[in-house]
Amino acid sequence: MQAKAGTKLRTRIIKALKRDKYLFLMFLPIFIYYIIFNYIPITGAIIAFKDYKPGMGLYSGKWVGFKWFVQFFESPFAFRLIRNTVLIALYSIIYGFPVPIIFAICITEIQNTKMRRIVQTASYLPHFISTVVVVGMLKNFLSVNDGIVNAIIAALGGERINFMMDAKWFRTIYVASGVWQHFGFNSIIYIAAIIGIDPSLYESSKIDGITKFKEVWYITIPMIAPTIIVLFILQLGRIMSVGFEKVYLMYSPAVYETADVISTYVYRKGIESSSYSFSAAVGLFNSVVNFAFVFGSNLISRKLTQTSLW
Repeated sequence: MQAKAGTKLRTRIIKALKRDKYLFLMFLPIFIYYIIFNYIPITGAIIAFKDYKPGMGLYSGKWVGFKWFVQFFESPFAFRLIRNTVLIALYSIIYGFPVPIIFAICITEIQNTKMRRIVQTASYLPHFISTVVVVGMLKNFLSVNDGIVNAIIAALGGERINFMMDAKWFRTIYVASGVWQHFGFNSIIYIAAIIGIDPSLYESSKIDGITKFKEVWYITIPMIAPTIIVLFILQLGRIMSVGFEKVYLMYSPAVYETADVISTYVYRKGIESSSYSFSAAVGLFNSVVNFAFVFGSNLISRKLTQTSLW
């Protein structure tokens, strides 16, 4: 019986491979990418529990258990790192998550097709600008001596501000620039979801004399709610993974108090100080917290809204 079931399964797989061979070929590079860069490196997490020395191999070295985790939480930087990472991520969600939804709703309300395409295209472009270029633009615009922002402040009678060296401005600059760069591209999914709504719902609402605001509130948002919830869960899963590249390019020792996050600390300890086991432990802690956020938010969403990732 089991042999027969195995034969049927094998036959179905072979048929699927023959039928969708080009789709599988398109998927193959993505599959290889995730295997090489996401799954194979998982085995290296074992050095977080060992006294790893370069050149000895991943599985050699003295087993030290949770020594590096304890060392991290007892360090004077632990609270600052976790606080900065969580706050920057939370601010990015609070200010950045609703903007693509609002933009998508506004875009779909533009009746002129040509104008809508121009606005959409213009909003997508910043997403494709290199992080290095974006940070370079920020430094030029916010320069104390010849930056356009400080020129405006000085023209209005204010004092010039050294934004890039002032710790209290780091989070604002990071979050605001991130919202500007990605809101257009992130709105694509919401625009597709809105376009997929049954037009008869809007036609019925017009017959009933409903206002445009109520139309959005009672039809558009509820219909795209599952999409919003799924993307929000995925966003929560990255709450401890504030982008390394942008923070590293923007920050300096002068703004460590508000700018230093777990990813940059792991880089400094692992690459610059060669504390590989310690940095692996900190990185593993970061990943575990991200997983906990995804799992917990998915569970809560399934209980409250019947919408979830799994």
